[in-house]
Amino acid sequence: MTQAKPRFNTLEEYLNYDDGTDTRYELVNGVLVDMGSEKRLNEKIAIWLLSQFLQVVSIDLIARGTQIAVRSRTVTARNPDLMILTEELDQLLSQQSQSLITLEMPAPVLIVEVVSPGEPGSQNYDRDYVAKPLEYASRGIPEYWLIDPTRELVVVLYLDGERYSEIGRFRNSDRVSSRTFPDLNLTADQILKAGR
Repeated sequence: MTQAKPRFNTLEEYLNYDDGTDTRYELVNGVLVDMGSEKRLNEKIAIWLLSQFLQVVSIDLIARGTQIAVRSRTVTARNPDLMILTEELDQLLSQQSQSLITLEMPAPVLIVEVVSPGEPGSQNYDRDYVAKPLEYASRGIPEYWLIDPTRELVVVLYLDGERYSEIGRFRNSDRVSSRTFPDLNLTADQILKAGR
């Protein structure tokens, strides 16, 4: 027997939904889309980065597993691999019943996505390199990192008006440059090899 997926008309309906599982979802066109299990490599990189950010920010400002509502024709909420919050945002999230940054809340200062494999034009590539930068820029997020293990590349973007511009594309022993966290001393290799 096939069970129909619920359809949500509002973000509040989605927030109140519980299917009794630990399944990760994104809300697309009012329908839950199963994100599937995260690759262990992606998880290791995100956790390692979390440990590095602990050297420059309080643990209270690091979020993993927190969703963020976005402005998009199709997607309602994204589930980034890692976010760095403001103190105000941390306090607002602490008062919520679920860990979701709504459109009314201030933006996090940084979002990190560990890119899934895919060539330009594929769903994975277009989601991470095309759709998410537009969505995150419209939310006013100052910095966006794409960690791409397949291409052995770290791309750092900063908000320049209403769009992102590149700070740089970092490979091998290149020091990753961040406007938001200039004291963070990491190389592309350190980040990319964290999961191996």
